[in-house]
Amino acid sequence: MNVGDWALLLTAATAAGWVDAVVGGGGLILIPALFLVAPQLTPQAALATNKLTAFTGTSAAVVTFARRIPMNWRLLVPAGLLAAVTSALGAATVSRIDKDVFIPLIMAVLVGVAVFVTIRPQLGTTLAKDPPTRRKVVAVVLLSAGLLGFYDGLFGPGTGTFLIISFATFLGTEFVRSAAMAKVINLGSNLGALVFFAATGHVLWALGLSMAVCNVIGAIIGSRMALSKGAGFVRITLLIVVIAMVIRLGWQQFG
Repeated sequence: MNVGDWALLLTAATAAGWVDAVVGGGGLILIPALFLVAPQLTPQAALATNKLTAFTGTSAAVVTFARRIPMNWRLLVPAGLLAAVTSALGAATVSRIDKDVFIPLIMAVLVGVAVFVTIRPQLGTTLAKDPPTRRKVVAVVLLSAGLLGFYDGLFGPGTGTFLIISFATFLGTEFVRSAAMAKVINLGSNLGALVFFAATGHVLWALGLSMAVCNVIGAIIGSRMALSKGAGFVRITLLIVVIAMVIRLGWQQFG
């Protein structure tokens, strides 16, 4: 790769880290950039290298959020481990899924998310008046971790976004707190997929670690902005990213 290729990938990695820390969806930026610079990459190699980069950035985001937002580690750590297991299963299933059916389905879900967030402006911007029971919190967090962990290993884009929406909708948590919780689970799902891809020899370590440095920088900036600017900023960013994901997936599928 030449200097221009490296500049593109490092810039994309920084932007992906920022987006991923705020609302998820960093793979939407980095995976297309990888294919643009190295079109000979297999889908597995691109996904695997993106997971290495995303894992480091997500780790930085978790540390940044944890310094400012109290975390229920007794629940989130097991949820993250569950997401790691199901993500590895998802990564092992990649070759068996018909993407021509799967991608339009995800697009439909994303459109639904955009409409839902638009028509409910209070979603994620205020705390629920009636706090959920502990049993409901445990059920929502573990179910989200299991299902979306599998999705992350299988496909990936929007995992953090779906987690944030799940927590805001079913638990009534603010977007910033939802994002903090989502990062812990996303860290687990990134780790599970990364371990599988590494074991099968698909990770491009030198490239992934180089991009990881910039991804960490972007993740720290993004998580600090989310904390300082609050739920309204996260809501607007979430809508922009969801719309961008629909356009990107639509182009990939039909363009």
